[in-house]
Amino acid sequence: MIILAVLLFCLIIVLHEFGHFITAKLCGIRVNEFALGMGPKLFQFQKGETTYSLRAFPIGGFCAMEGENGDSADERSFGSKPVWKRMIVLASGAAMNILIGFLLMFIVVVQQPMYTTTTVAEFTDDALTNKAGLQVDDTFYAIDGYRTYTARDVTFALSMADANDVQMTVIRNGEKVTLDHVQMKSNVVDGKIYSEVDFRVYPVQRSIATVFSHTMNNTVSYTRMVWASLWALVTGQAGLDQLSGPVGTATVITKVASSSVSAGLVNGINNILLLMVILTINLGVINLLPLPALDGGRLLFLVIEAIRGKPIDPKYEGWVHAAGFVALMLFMILITFQDIVRIFQ
Repeated sequence: MIILAVLLFCLIIVLHEFGHFITAKLCGIRVNEFALGMGPKLFQFQKGETTYSLRAFPIGGFCAMEGENGDSADERSFGSKPVWKRMIVLASGAAMNILIGFLLMFIVVVQQPMYTTTTVAEFTDDALTNKAGLQVDDTFYAIDGYRTYTARDVTFALSMADANDVQMTVIRNGEKVTLDHVQMKSNVVDGKIYSEVDFRVYPVQRSIATVFSHTMNNTVSYTRMVWASLWALVTGQAGLDQLSGPVGTATVITKVASSSVSAGLVNGINNILLLMVILTINLGVINLLPLPALDGGRLLFLVIEAIRGKPIDPKYEGWVHAAGFVALMLFMILITFQDIVRIFQ
């Protein structure tokens, strides 16, 4: 199972770097090395102008383009290309992750005979939400200000909400109705209180239209969940102890794979696919953050270059990204240490 976790993690990284690789080739940029992993080389081979390598530590990878981190006289260098081409190459890694997330989501969704909606169909016995004013045929519009387009949005928003004080906005008879201070049943998991859903929603039958709409909506839903989780981290609603690095991710993959064995082959594969959707979209979104050493940070410099009409001195940009890389590595060490402690606990 651990080997499976490493392979899945590596696959997501390879797909991300392949996005950079293929668009760089299409834009006429020389790619010097395409690497899986970081650290010392374990294996490599040359094909054409590019070296393909496997490195010791499966915590990342890279697509090394000519002139990416400095001046180069090569007419096929990264820096010699127009700003818009360089933007495409930098954004293509994240775009590939989200595209893969969409395709994996499609594989899961197309198997299901029907799909959930956001319209209340019935309540469980003694449902607190019903007593608070929620009614059958109400369609969720927002929960605590978080816009709800899918049933997954509803469950995510409720998981982030205070079970004793939830604000629900619903569409009732074509009008918005807001229910304040809704109390829900709750349960405690690992010391954290989670809301318990006490209602059921209407299903919708599978069709060509619903397959594609639910695939798209759920992919967007997962992407929004990543942004919402990052915002919760920035605003202090979530702590660093809720983050995981490669070790924690591998542990989760191992647990999901192990528990899926008893769920049957198809269900087990679907569980792993959904986990991969979460991981690949996470990687794509986080890489677009405007932070040094990440693709988003490099994109920010290109935006500044487009506005100024000339690039920032590569020396200063290099210093910023180098400092960002050091900070990122220190952060990864901290999160990895936290993952290891969590395992032993």
